[in-house]
Amino acid sequence: MLEEFKKFALRGNVVDLAIGVIIGAAFSRIVDSVVGDIFMPIIGAVTGGLDFSNYYTPLSSTVQQGVAYIDAKKQGAVLGWGNFITVAINFVIIAFVLFMVIRGLNRLKLRSEAAPETPADVRLLAEIRDILASREAPLRQ
Repeated sequence: MLEEFKKFALRGNVVDLAIGVIIGAAFSRIVDSVVGDIFMPIIGAVTGGLDFSNYYTPLSSTVQQGVAYIDAKKQGAVLGWGNFITVAINFVIIAFVLFMVIRGLNRLKLRSEAAPETPADVRLLAEIRDILASREAPLRQ
């Protein structure tokens, strides 16, 4: 059983998956930083420092008006539509950043997969073949 597990764990797919998960976790921090440290401050500057996350609608009479969303949730039922907007904006930004990264990687991949130039000896052999074929054509008629 130990030998079977060893074969399973060391197969290429499992190792590739493990590496992908580790790289994904590290990349997640990069994306979070791009969103939190670059894009959200720009959005905050454009909207005058507006923070949607504290906008909510109380659904319970026990919730006091004007308190932070986190405190309002502790007081009773609230509809946190502002937090939803913030999360939706974050999602759009993250999806766009990932799209740009994947787009760039795909372009690099296409460049590296471009068909290599035909070697000179192969081109010469093709020319000889074409010349011989053109000489034989009148003989066949």
